[in-house]
Amino acid sequence: MDPFYIRVNCMAILFAALLLNSGAAIAGEEVETLRQQLTEIKLLMQRMQQTYDQRINALEQRLQGLESNSERIASAVVSPPIAIPSLSTATNSGFQIGLSGLFATGGSSVSNDKLESLQGGAHDPGQKGFTVQNVELSIGGTVDPYFDAQANIILQIDVDGDTVVELEEAFFITRSLPWGLQVKGGQYFTEFGRQNPQHPHTWSFVDQPVVLSRFFGGDGLRSQGVRASWLMPTDWYSEINVGMQNPKGETVTSFLNAPGEEIGGHTLIDRDLRKFRDLLYMARWLNGFDLSESLSLNLGASSLWGPNASGTRTNTHIYGMDMYLKWQATYTQRGFPFVSWHTEILKRRYEAGDTDDSNRETLNDWGLFSQALWGFKPGWVAGLRLEYATANGDNAADPLRDTRKRLSPNLTWYPTEYSKLRLQYNHDWTEHLSGKTAGSLWLQVEFNLGSHAAHVF
Repeated sequence: MDPFYIRVNCMAILFAALLLNSGAAIAGEEVETLRQQLTEIKLLMQRMQQTYDQRINALEQRLQGLESNSERIASAVVSPPIAIPSLSTATNSGFQIGLSGLFATGGSSVSNDKLESLQGGAHDPGQKGFTVQNVELSIGGTVDPYFDAQANIILQIDVDGDTVVELEEAFFITRSLPWGLQVKGGQYFTEFGRQNPQHPHTWSFVDQPVVLSRFFGGDGLRSQGVRASWLMPTDWYSEINVGMQNPKGETVTSFLNAPGEEIGGHTLIDRDLRKFRDLLYMARWLNGFDLSESLSLNLGASSLWGPNASGTRTNTHIYGMDMYLKWQATYTQRGFPFVSWHTEILKRRYEAGDTDDSNRETLNDWGLFSQALWGFKPGWVAGLRLEYATANGDNAADPLRDTRKRLSPNLTWYPTEYSKLRLQYNHDWTEHLSGKTAGSLWLQVEFNLGSHAAHVF
């Protein structure tokens, strides 16, 4: 019962007792009786107040425990969250805007032109000196009870000093479909594996993994389309995603990429979509498990298939497996301590040349990366990444298909969730360089203003 109402009732009782006795002299025994009754009422109020406070404290502690546990499971099992609020209002609300900046400086043992072939990601530091890796304007919010929406506009400065502006993502997501269904549409990162859908400021390392640069291009695989997901009614987290996107453009490397470029010695042509089957199709199955109170596991399988531009009837198939294992202490401070292990392996089958082409062949490429992070104290994370990529054929001189190995240790300091400093060393072994090896050292700085996706430790 609310303490306010307890006090009101007690005052009413006292007031009534005074009215009953106001017309006559109050005997000593009656005074003593009233005093005893008043003392009993005060004791009753104190006991009820204590019970009330104990129940409130117990409920608050239980709520805090549930919130902490939910955040731990979500960070370990579910892919990094999108900065979109989850509100239930019927009108536009929760409008959020944020700006993140990602910068790097450093150098390498090789010249700038050779460094560009090593650093294949469009957001990688690809030159000695200073690099504006990514400046991202993020806008998102709730459209209405049925949709959320988000847009990400990025700005970069290339090696020639020119400013590049791109619409990285602009999409809607449904909010209230039944049976665990969800639909996403617009311009968005293809949900292949765990790393590709992540924005550069959420990466655990300074640069993009080599195999992703080769298969998905420097900007990552993204295009216009629609995808549907189904959260299956299982005892564990299990989600199936299927989608289709446009296969043409610079952000869909391995498919209808820019005409005039080469893959495996085959010059790409200007090939248009002719039929519905010429779209880029995607499927992904993600499963999450709680192995113990402090250990969680993600297992995913992804597949892509669509046309490529090496011929008029050629296709590409890409398959991948990903694993994410995370240990996090039961009691944490800002999410620390933790240990995580993330591995992805990909294989590409690329049909090069039409059936009547004397140089027709099938290009088989594969690669993997495996990275471990150790959050050993609040704000401090040590990381180590191993990479390998190779392909069939004589590709020793091809920067996009030669055998590559890379070892990358790094150390990251997060002063707060809104900034970070990262020091990383890359040691590359590669066939296309005359010296076969190269060493590079990078210092990265990030800031975030306004609303943004929280870092996932």
